[in-house]
Amino acid sequence: MVLAPIIFTPVATKSAKTEDGTSAAIISSYTAKDLSVLEGLDAVRKRPGMYIGTTDSRGLMHCLWEIIDNAVDEALAGHCKTIEINLESDGSVEVHDDGRGIPVDKEPKTGLTGVEVVMTKLHAGGKFGGGSYAASGGLHGVGASVVNALASRLDVEVDRDGKIYWMSFKRGHAGIFEGEGPNASFSEKSGLRVIGKVSAKVTGTRIKWWFDKQIFLKEAELAIEDIYARARQTSYLVPGLTLVVNDKRAKAKTSETFFHKGGISEFCTFLRPDDPVGEVIRVSGSGPYTENVPVLMQWGNGYDATISSFVNIISTPKGGTHVAGFEKAITKAVNDALRATKTLKNNEADVIKDDVQEGLTAVVTVRMSEPQFEGQTKEVLGTAAAAKIVGQVVADEMKAFFNTTKRIDKATGRLILEKIANASRTRISARAHKDLQRRKNALESSSLPTKLSDCRSDESARTELFIVEGDSALGTTKAARNSEFQAILPIRGKILNVQKASLSQMLENNECASIIQVIGAGSGKSFDINDARYGRVILMSDADVDGAHIRCLLLTLFNSYMRPLVEAGRVFAAIPPLHRIDVIGGKKGEVHYTYSDDEMKKVIAALKKDGKRWKEPIQRYKGLGEMDADQLRETTMDPEKRTLRRITMKDVTKAEAMFELLMGNEVAPRKDFISSADIDRERIDA
Repeated sequence: MVLAPIIFTPVATKSAKTEDGTSAAIISSYTAKDLSVLEGLDAVRKRPGMYIGTTDSRGLMHCLWEIIDNAVDEALAGHCKTIEINLESDGSVEVHDDGRGIPVDKEPKTGLTGVEVVMTKLHAGGKFGGGSYAASGGLHGVGASVVNALASRLDVEVDRDGKIYWMSFKRGHAGIFEGEGPNASFSEKSGLRVIGKVSAKVTGTRIKWWFDKQIFLKEAELAIEDIYARARQTSYLVPGLTLVVNDKRAKAKTSETFFHKGGISEFCTFLRPDDPVGEVIRVSGSGPYTENVPVLMQWGNGYDATISSFVNIISTPKGGTHVAGFEKAITKAVNDALRATKTLKNNEADVIKDDVQEGLTAVVTVRMSEPQFEGQTKEVLGTAAAAKIVGQVVADEMKAFFNTTKRIDKATGRLILEKIANASRTRISARAHKDLQRRKNALESSSLPTKLSDCRSDESARTELFIVEGDSALGTTKAARNSEFQAILPIRGKILNVQKASLSQMLENNECASIIQVIGAGSGKSFDINDARYGRVILMSDADVDGAHIRCLLLTLFNSYMRPLVEAGRVFAAIPPLHRIDVIGGKKGEVHYTYSDDEMKKVIAALKKDGKRWKEPIQRYKGLGEMDADQLRETTMDPEKRTLRRITMKDVTKAEAMFELLMGNEVAPRKDFISSADIDRERIDA
């Protein structure tokens, strides 16, 4: 029996005046005749969001995943080796698999062929415990029928029993198109037709469809990179399955093939963003719920956690009971091991989930016959038994791993425990530090650094913090600023290179700690941009090589521990002038400031052309301290006249890689880059 949504349409029979004098309807009639029952696939077209989430690009992608997942289910059952995904130039999409093919015989209850049942009936399919699939991604029996309902045209071809069967649909209704494409003439007609012959050994299904423009937004489109990512992920989860993605939409046609024989062991290595602490740890087991639980883990030297979870082959990006069981069990197992090995002292608190997951890359997969998802989009597993089973498997296997007598595994386990213990100590230290740097405490106490010259305004949107190089420029800078909204924080020399230092080392560094404390928004994971005390942070250093180096070190600090400020466009670099040219004669007090040698030469040439003379020698500023307050205000600090360079981060991943290359621990790659890179000298900020 199909449960159809019931839509009620109340009838307005009276009206009343609203506050603005307009007429508003009053509902007075509501009886059974006001109820509308949507039959068949009409409910899908009326409320597509219930089934695919949205009608933008994400909805398009979800439809594609539904068809692909049906093909992958055939692979999980051992009947499919290749899936081909074609994005055609006419706007259609085709998914072809070499599985068993959709059944073509008639289903007894409806009298319809298997193809028509699958494509037109909600909650119909072979995944309701009938024995065709031991574990599958399609569970609700609505995937193919929903795609069909939201397609302006859908064609199905099935290779089975030595024949090629064919059937077409328009917005969920079976029929025949007289021509190609979704706009061809269409007449409704039920039934499956035989259009050719094929070898009895050849089986499979081809589904080709056009997304309905009446349903989906005009700007909705399929993103090829997302399809590649899903195909790659599936090839890891189903080792031995080949997925081919052909993009024929543009003139430059592309094709990618994905095949991974090693399965999720390779997947864990692929996901890891940093250098590993040890080899991949694989734990697996099963429980009385007929659930197979492979879990792969590998800790790296970094700080970010990458945990991917799957039920059968369906990604569960929002986790669920299986992830909850994993997290609880691994945290307990690590705490037990830390106490047993005395890596944690008796007076130290237990580590928490975030400590354990720092630098962890994990793939948690569950294979089960009847999982319960929270909604058709299947982003969260709701099966309660999964938490207990996964937790028991992880607890037993991790206990065995930490108690192993194998020399390599024992050494790896010791490194992992030390890393987690240090993460806990750093977190506790950072939390204590964060408590000191909250804006309220900073304003109500004298805990701000004494060398800070704060501004009077507490409106963070208009305030500016100048981080100034050296005490020598402090006096001039203080005199040049507008103390109403401009604060000055001097730093002494070159700060710590935080790319090479640990969090605790960074916090112990006076200059780094002062900057974080003054900004008042925390650091790292605890950073909250809403608590930042200043609307802009301006780095002001000398216009020389040392100044550029100091600016780079400061940007490394912001990139590593206060990145949201950079991403929000609130970090700037001041641009002080290099030269001052005093004109003799002409307008009184005529002065030109230039910011590069080339600009100075152009100004000199222009003065010569105008017959003007200038004071020799031309003044070249070696540092901010050589300017007087009026000059510094006019050129560098006055919002009406100054020029600032906004520090942006359009590609965080590439930026982080460049920071690691230029400022990290590995010397050899940096040496190779400096000696071999083709660098435009005009782009070097020195």
